[in-house]
Amino acid sequence: MAQAQAQAKIGLPNDLEPYWMPFTANRAFKKRPRLVVGAKDMHYITSDGRRLIDGSAGLWCTNAGHNRVPIVEAIQREAATLDYAPAFQFSHPKAFELASRVAALAPGDLDHVFFCNSGSEAVDTALKIALAYHNVRGNGSRVRLIGRERGYHGVGFGGIAVGGIVNNRKQFGALFAGVDHLQMTYNREKQAFTIGEPEWGAHLADDLDRLVALHDASTIAAVIVEPVAASTGVLPPPKGYLERLRAICDKHGILLIFDEVITGFGRMGYAFAAERYGVIPDMITFAKGVTSGSVPMGGVLVRKGIYDAFMKGPEHVIELFHGYTYSAHPLACAAGLATLDLYREEGLFERGSSARASWKLRGRKLRWR
Repeated sequence: MAQAQAQAKIGLPNDLEPYWMPFTANRAFKKRPRLVVGAKDMHYITSDGRRLIDGSAGLWCTNAGHNRVPIVEAIQREAATLDYAPAFQFSHPKAFELASRVAALAPGDLDHVFFCNSGSEAVDTALKIALAYHNVRGNGSRVRLIGRERGYHGVGFGGIAVGGIVNNRKQFGALFAGVDHLQMTYNREKQAFTIGEPEWGAHLADDLDRLVALHDASTIAAVIVEPVAASTGVLPPPKGYLERLRAICDKHGILLIFDEVITGFGRMGYAFAAERYGVIPDMITFAKGVTSGSVPMGGVLVRKGIYDAFMKGPEHVIELFHGYTYSAHPLACAAGLATLDLYREEGLFERGSSARASWKLRGRKLRWR
């Protein structure tokens, strides 16, 4: 804490103008800036020395808290050992180790991991894998992608196309052709003040059958949803909704992608919400909590059958023409391994699960305030 307090004495920058801030009213912010200069555990330290409770875990990402010593030390060691390794045609041991650890946490046969650098990249990667999967299997007509109203899937072009939050979409033109959206799962009249998952709404998954009737299943590649919609207001799925959606996707040969960038790594009391709800998707996107927000990292968990579909033909041929300069960056992998160790050693997933009942009751009491 002494170090953080010392950092708090850092003065304000002389010029705030060059930095174009994301998702921020820049002119208003720069008139009254809110700057943090340090962090430890569940607190930020402001430039004037105040301690602020980080009630949202950064942007839903510092699941294990800020500046945890094992994570910091792992990053420092790796920076001094291997600052960068090419992701194409080369790799490094920690990339394989972290992939194995993440896959071991996932349910079912989600056995393979494609690394990237953020949730937005993870979503675009999953959508590309879905399209390419159908292509390599001779189903090139399956090019349509289905999102959901009020869904948030990052800010890449693929993500905002399948996303359903209007302000994320309206400035950027027509986006992609061949995208449609399921009806949102929230109905205030039917679900207000529900504790946990609403009883009403499982039938809303049937909206996928409507889209199949409109477009034909032979044109639809994948459906992507958040198991628990988060950025739109934290909306748990109606009871039975995800199971029903899985069954409809299976009936029509459509891939199901769970966007778990927020729900992954303990936020639901499990490694992934897929395990919490007992529904195995074909892909899971993740980011944020995999390194507890310490180093940017994201990825896609893929079922064995999808991975195997690409592993055909001559062994010397690249199977998927996709990737990023910083995929499986050594510092991110070191941070990820240390973070997973912390989650396990401190039982953070289990602690999140045990707190669920009391949080639900306390949240319900707010209706009277």
